[in-house]
Amino acid sequence: MDAWSAEEFEARLRSIGEKRYHHLHPFNERMHAGSLTEEEFRGWVRNRFYYQVNLPVKDAFILTKLPGRDDRRRWIQRIIDHDGRTGDEGGIEKWIRLGEAVGLTREQLFDNDTVLPGARFAVDAYVGFCRRQPWLESVASALTELFAPDLLSRRITDVQHHYPWIATDGLEYFRARLTQQPKDIEHLLELVLDHARTREQQDACARALEFKCDVLWSLLDAVELAYGRST
Repeated sequence: MDAWSAEEFEARLRSIGEKRYHHLHPFNERMHAGSLTEEEFRGWVRNRFYYQVNLPVKDAFILTKLPGRDDRRRWIQRIIDHDGRTGDEGGIEKWIRLGEAVGLTREQLFDNDTVLPGARFAVDAYVGFCRRQPWLESVASALTELFAPDLLSRRITDVQHHYPWIATDGLEYFRARLTQQPKDIEHLLELVLDHARTREQQDACARALEFKCDVLWSLLDAVELAYGRST
């Protein structure tokens, strides 16, 4: 079977997000509608933190497999963006500030014993995928970032509007990602569109992206089940 053109392949990848990204999850829709309780919001922040602290771990696995120095130099910035460095607060610290804004302590966030089993299973599966799979598929799985900028903008606006009890400086993580993500997305697309040259490679990349969508969806399933209000 012939390979898709770059334009066709990118359109195919984007169509996956339109149907499967977690902005469609009922918990996320309730968040943006302003109907989450404080307990539900805290439950989401706490369990999503397990995902946040594992992002630089999965990026480190990918870094070791990238074939070229220039790409490794660009990719390492993703780790720095989350882990930070001396004098430069990273995304993990910014998420801790969000946790504190919703009433969680640093100790509670780092207490892995309180992570929901479903959230842990989803995140660990994602890290394991990026450790085991070829670099191209691992990179493709991160293309959920294609669908995130609009959601991040909405999240800042909707949280400020619907949840005034959350201090506005707790939302700095989302503001920072609005400026970081365009560079990340550019590099992701460049890697995947340039190196997925056969239909087999393109199909594998699409499956990787679908898997990542399932990871994010499963994380919200776990939170919804544990904290969501019964109907």
